[in-house]
Amino acid sequence: MNKQSIIVFLSLAVLIVFINSYSPNSYVSVYHTRIDQFKEQQFKLLKEIEANKLTSPEDKKRIKDQIILSRHQLKGLDFWLRYLEPLAYKKLNGPLPVEWETEVFEKFEKPYKRFGAGLTLAEIHLEEKAVKDTLLHLITASLNTLPTYSADSITSQLKIHSHFYLCNRLFLLNLASIYTTGFECPDTSLVIPELSGMLKDVQQIYSEFNNSFPETSLSSKYLDTYTACLKFVYSQSANYSEFDHFTFIKDYINPLYDLNHQFILDYKVASKSYVDYTLNKKAASVFDKNLYHGQNSKGIFLRVNDEKVLSEIDKVGKLLFFDPILSGNNERSCASCHKPDQFFTDTLSRTSLHFDHQSALARNTPSLVNVGFNHLLMMDGKHISLQDQALAVITNAIEMGGSNKDVVQKVLSCSEYNKTFKKLLKYTPQESEITIEHISSAITLYYSKFSNHYSPFDEAMNKKAVLDEPAKKGFNLFMSKAQCATCHFVPQFNGVKPPFVGSEFEVLGVPTDLDHLNLSPDKGRHMVNPAEETMNAFRTGSIRNAAFTKPYMHNGVFNTLEQVIDFYDGGGGAGKGLNVSNQTLSTEPLRLSKAEKANLIMFINSLNEKVSPETPPAKLPASDIKVYNKRVTGGSY
Repeated sequence: MNKQSIIVFLSLAVLIVFINSYSPNSYVSVYHTRIDQFKEQQFKLLKEIEANKLTSPEDKKRIKDQIILSRHQLKGLDFWLRYLEPLAYKKLNGPLPVEWETEVFEKFEKPYKRFGAGLTLAEIHLEEKAVKDTLLHLITASLNTLPTYSADSITSQLKIHSHFYLCNRLFLLNLASIYTTGFECPDTSLVIPELSGMLKDVQQIYSEFNNSFPETSLSSKYLDTYTACLKFVYSQSANYSEFDHFTFIKDYINPLYDLNHQFILDYKVASKSYVDYTLNKKAASVFDKNLYHGQNSKGIFLRVNDEKVLSEIDKVGKLLFFDPILSGNNERSCASCHKPDQFFTDTLSRTSLHFDHQSALARNTPSLVNVGFNHLLMMDGKHISLQDQALAVITNAIEMGGSNKDVVQKVLSCSEYNKTFKKLLKYTPQESEITIEHISSAITLYYSKFSNHYSPFDEAMNKKAVLDEPAKKGFNLFMSKAQCATCHFVPQFNGVKPPFVGSEFEVLGVPTDLDHLNLSPDKGRHMVNPAEETMNAFRTGSIRNAAFTKPYMHNGVFNTLEQVIDFYDGGGGAGKGLNVSNQTLSTEPLRLSKAEKANLIMFINSLNEKVSPETPPAKLPASDIKVYNKRVTGGSY
């Protein structure tokens, strides 16, 4: 090699060193190292299962110890894996053997059966049945899935800063909602130790990211807050029922979320992932009502942003909500069952009156407050949009008994409605004439605004108020011993968990009577999606405003929160002796004390939102057809 060649070679070497010092190589290296470590530990687990006779408690303990080590390795990867390929993650650490939960994209196709595998299911199976072939299958399926995370389509994202802040956003949301609840950690004694290890592992990820991406790095304020969070967790009891979930989220996770959201804006973070479909990157708090939306309340008026026009749509929507002209007999309105002075539900009867004036409907009237935070509507998830749900009720023979054609004709026979909708028609260029969708969209826009209110709990989490100690204790119980948060997820306390792209259904074994003599015959989700797992399953509703929305359960069987808590405390229907073979609620009693139940109710009451009373319209628009002018505001029954 001549002198000139040597100089060129050395120059290139220096350049490579310079580039590497500002490349994501060290950060990416941590990712691949942890993938390899997890893979190696899973092989050890697999070998232990293969060699194990499973004939003694000691045999099971050896496998359990390997599962715990594998979970530790997995949690060092959770930061990336859950976000980068969430469906594959269900094979690594799926909480259920079969899932039918419906994601956002499935609003446009039928749900399909997805099988879970991995560590959580292996641990549950080890404790319950301990069949070697099943254990081998669960871990083998996980190992076979792992190469997905080494594919170029995944690893290429690690070279650009955007993925990091989106992974971190989901990580923080999960810290607030599932990582401290036992949602996917069968041995609850390990929840907090596992949390501590994971937080420490993520701290290293942060450090490597900052080294590799200095121009889009985490700030010292973020890192200091995170270090304080670590110290707080280390100072807490390892018992998740004694862990201060309230302070953890309020003082650490929520402020970290705010800082991360600002990075997303400042660093112009862009997403190409469907798991970000519903999340609003402008929301600065986990307890911002704009954090995510499951529904489009505007419907056909989606493109309207002018406040004056929206106000006009809202006004006509209110009139229609109270107007029985939508029903087949001009006697029943939306407000007949969804009473605005009762949080848009009916608290006076278990189920509302049938269209025939005599019998009762099969299901309790759900509140319309916060309904937009669900991806699927009705208790069986039958409808995918607020507008479809509204039209289904209007045209249901046993509810309002109307028809699309008749409703449009009757509404347009009222000059006030006719004039307003003709004026609004220019905002829906996709339609050349007024349709039933204009009517349903005006209604949904009207009642959706009542979902924008905050509760004392929200205000406390956003540091705008102080929460009473009994309510704090109740929240900590809710997140731990009472096991409520494994189905009712922060922040809406419904069945939609981060990243808020799906609605969950649970089988509780709801009875027909307070003595728990018979199981409710309502098949629930099974009527929409027939499957063994969906029999008697119902969408998990929000417990916000629960103090004002009795009676409870799909059939209104419980009239007080005390009765509901006693039902859960006793292990649901199966725990009460009913035959519910597919119950998803634990059948083991919670053994809550009287004081603990009282604190739970105090927490639930702290979720009561400041929804203003709604005054019905003084009068309804007059129709050109005189017989329609006999109708009563709000309906006559």
